[in-house]
Amino acid sequence: MRIFIAGAGEVGTHLAKMFCNANHDVILMDEDEEKLKQVDSHFDLMTIVGTISSIEDLREANVKSCDLFIAVPPYQDMSILSCILAKQLGAKTTVARVNNHEYLMEENKLFFKKLGIDELIYPEQLGAKEVRASLKQVGTRQMFEFTGSKLVMFALKVRDNALIVGKTLAEISAMYEKQEYNVVAILRSGETIIPRGQDVLRHNDLVYVITTKSAVKQVMVDAGKKQFEIKNVMILGGSRIGKKVAEGLEGKYNIKLIEIDKERAIRLADQLSNTLVINGDGRNLELLKDEGIKKMDAFVAVTGNSEVNILACQLAKKMGVPKTVAEVENIDYIDLAENIGIGTLINKKLIAASHIYRYTLRANVSHVRCLTATDAEVLELTAQPGSKITKGPLRKLGLPKDVNIGGIIRGESAIIATGDTVIEPNDKVVMFAMPSGIPKVEKMFS
Repeated sequence: MRIFIAGAGEVGTHLAKMFCNANHDVILMDEDEEKLKQVDSHFDLMTIVGTISSIEDLREANVKSCDLFIAVPPYQDMSILSCILAKQLGAKTTVARVNNHEYLMEENKLFFKKLGIDELIYPEQLGAKEVRASLKQVGTRQMFEFTGSKLVMFALKVRDNALIVGKTLAEISAMYEKQEYNVVAILRSGETIIPRGQDVLRHNDLVYVITTKSAVKQVMVDAGKKQFEIKNVMILGGSRIGKKVAEGLEGKYNIKLIEIDKERAIRLADQLSNTLVINGDGRNLELLKDEGIKKMDAFVAVTGNSEVNILACQLAKKMGVPKTVAEVENIDYIDLAENIGIGTLINKKLIAASHIYRYTLRANVSHVRCLTATDAEVLELTAQPGSKITKGPLRKLGLPKDVNIGGIIRGESAIIATGDTVIEPNDKVVMFAMPSGIPKVEKMFS
């Protein structure tokens, strides 16, 4: 696929890396020649110095030949204009990054479609949604829901107190008459493992589990996770994502939001009806103590600074807060934050990439999730009539080693997959795949 990325900022650069690794034909355009040189030295792609809102520059870059045009500059007006021009010049599918939630309302989507924009991505809103989801289920690092929560995927850090530590996956399956959940991947010492029946779970493994809604409680018991109700939440940072988190949580929890900028704090106090907004520096331990951090059930750090967010969550952990969430935009810090036990990690680039990535897949994909701590993806695909994946029990299909099927949604029913499971046409299948396995998966489902 020929993919044109307009804007070589953090999001654009990350998308370029991801699509190059998937062997797509990538073109990256930006006005900043130095930025492009840095990207060009690391990846196999074409870089073009030009203005993404210039008809002449886009025409000379042969934008009409691209299958997917993604506009991710710093300013949404430029993003929207660039997509409109690209569509008029012949780009097949266009995606624009925006920062105005009004544009995402259902009544406005048709308007933008008529302008030539096929998809709008608002990373801050997606990030806020993920923060709110992480607070729904305590004891997890990440949580994703599929098709109305019929299937759920958790990322869980297992310790020595977990019932499943020291057991093989086969032994875990044998604990129950009916399979309750599937361990589809293990992150161990920075390495992602696609496990099979004889693999053993160890202390400190980050385990990715797919289960049904009814079996969630059993998963938490087996993983040694104590359940508690979240009532009090402290948010550090009144950025767009911080504001969105607060708006989504108001009325459900008691919320305090700390913002260092006085003018922004005043604006937020006017805009948020059920949030106590405090003007102060959240790195100040005395301030956190004064504002009752020891009484908090969850602490969410979403300032624009990854280091501040990691440090603040460490402080919150030391003060006894059981649930912490940190926005870590610097990808180099993700392993560090994971290893020191920060909790849930949010990265807007990865979240935005998840939503854009499905446009590059040939199979019928309804959801893609790029995971924070690993380069693997979780996908929800629909099995097509006559496709290879429907030709017999899973154990006899020769599934790639870098792929693991977790569960199936068939109508209103959710099924945890076993080797004897037969996938039927139109089943929605949730699976975990390394980048190398995705092209093989596409062929099996098409």
